[in-house]
Amino acid sequence: MDYKQESFIRLFVRFFLVFLVLFTIFKLAIGIFQAGSIEGMIDANFGEEHIGKFLKVQFSLSLFYGLFMAGYYKFIKK
Repeated sequence: MDYKQESFIRLFVRFFLVFLVLFTIFKLAIGIFQAGSIEGMIDANFGEEHIGKFLKVQFSLSLFYGLFMAGYYKFIKK
């Protein structure tokens, strides 16, 4: 696939969504093992005081990764 022909926005959305889904699944799986149960993971990540932080981390890392990878494939990679 020729990434140079893709639009920057299309590349960004693709990288952003893939990273968001995979990173969220990975983080929740690690949370289950750390908390010892699904209920513990839910309390640790989705409690009233934790949900905002969880979402901010997920979206900010996905935003950074999407922008970086889209820029790399569009403008740097030969």
